[in-house]
Amino acid sequence: MLLICSKIKTIKANQVSPVFLKITTKKEKNKMKKQYLCGELYTAYMQNNKINAVDFFCSGGGMSYGMQQAGINIVAGIDFDKNCEETYTANIKNARFIHADVFDLKEEELEQQLSLKKNDDSLLLIGCSPCQFWSIINTDREKSEKSKNLLIEFHRFVKYLNPGYVVVENVPGVLRRKEESGLDKFIDWLNESGYKVHFKVHEVSEYGVPQHRKRFTLIANRTTGQEIEPVKYEGKKVTVRDVIGEHNGFPKIEAGHKDNSKFIHSVAGLSKINIKRLELTEKNGGLRLSYADTDLAPNCHRNKKDCFKDTYGRMFWDKPSPTITTKFFSISNGRFAHPEENRAISLREGAVLQSFPKDYIFKTTSIANTARMIGNAVPPKYAEAIGLAIVNSKNA
Repeated sequence: MLLICSKIKTIKANQVSPVFLKITTKKEKNKMKKQYLCGELYTAYMQNNKINAVDFFCSGGGMSYGMQQAGINIVAGIDFDKNCEETYTANIKNARFIHADVFDLKEEELEQQLSLKKNDDSLLLIGCSPCQFWSIINTDREKSEKSKNLLIEFHRFVKYLNPGYVVVENVPGVLRRKEESGLDKFIDWLNESGYKVHFKVHEVSEYGVPQHRKRFTLIANRTTGQEIEPVKYEGKKVTVRDVIGEHNGFPKIEAGHKDNSKFIHSVAGLSKINIKRLELTEKNGGLRLSYADTDLAPNCHRNKKDCFKDTYGRMFWDKPSPTITTKFFSISNGRFAHPEENRAISLREGAVLQSFPKDYIFKTTSIANTARMIGNAVPPKYAEAIGLAIVNSKNA
């Protein structure tokens, strides 16, 4: 047994207690190693024992950040959108950003570029491809047509590298149409190749995210012989009140406020009629019903109280927020109004409801671009729950 210390020197097994060396089972070693591998030696052991991940379709880094928080080493993030690079590299320390389209990227090329090894038990490949085609939210299907085959392309790399761990995260629609999405064949291949596969639709509010959001999640591993599931959050669900509001460092602002600092407490402007609508909307979870029968109601909503009730609505203080979409800055696209103030939620408020930390840096050019990056992200706290499950399984 050789362990390489951070000070670039070799530590031999005979420096460890003989009692430790006599332990032969994995369970016994894990129980005793922290007792006998102390200080610098234990640090070296843990560094040598880390899981290394490549994050495909990384965007602004939500998944990578959560995985890092769980103790996983992010080797690189890959995305075809060059505009993600500044945000990704500003937050995901010591990771490379690879600007590439996976349709054109070759397996051997990635292997050489990142010095990856086939059949590496400590390698994790993550594939959270853009999900517009499979979403129940109205999108331009023609523009998102290409995204439906991204899982098939990701499968190429998994098959070639045969990593110890695989994670896929997407909208529930990818499971409902698993034959068309390529998920069916992917799961069959994983099972045939000796992986234990967990796949299920999870509600992220059960994992410390202050938001209702259902996500399909697949965690496959060929190292433990057991299925791995995300680690659930212990305690009450995190709510809107827990993360935004003046008591959490968000000063009151008006619609149209621009914050040019890194905090980006910026909010979209509102027309006079929309401000009047919010003035009539009850605080803390109110809906547009208070003016549904008046001239203030949009024509499409007039005298209609049972359709699209959440649009123009306010969030509840003491519940998780609704799903943060790419249009969360617009009150006409969902229940995205502040619980009390007459405005939509700000960019930073949307980010913390996605569980990004308040100091996460977004390097973008507009409210719409920033909101798209935030809304499309894997909530970092949910990513951390997945990462912790993998780390715990490796160290079990």
